Amino acid sequence: MRLANFKIKMTKLALVRVRGKVRVNVEIRQTLEFLGLANVNNCVIIEDTPTYKGMVRKVNSYVTWGEVTDETIASLKENVAQKGNAKTFRLHPPKKGWERKGIKKPYNSGGALGYRGAEINSLIKRMS
Repeated sequence: MRLANFKIKMTKLALVRVRGKVRVNVEIRQTLEFLGLANVNNCVIIEDTPTYKGMVRKVNSYVTWGEVTDETIASLKENVAQKGNAKTFRLHPPKKGWERKGIKKPYNSGGALGYRGAEINSLIKRMS
């Protein structure tokens, strides 16, 4: 069998920048800019590769992220304004605000930061 006949479906991750620019380490700031997350409430869709996973691990204290569905990506592309590069989307602050404990705590502790799995789809829906 040929491998060219098989298509591997890569999972896609959505990253949303939660925290601002004040007192951010230079390395973290550069990584956020490489990802296309220059401002708060920007969203970017990336492939789930080891390179991107390392970048996400580095900026985990400034973003929230999870696996995004194709429907959410399609709604982002048709409803949300894009920045200069085609992979960054500008979003509104979430309706009904961030989670109960705010933007300085991890998602699994009641905050807004870090990995949230499939719940990223509902957050993006509230923000678009």
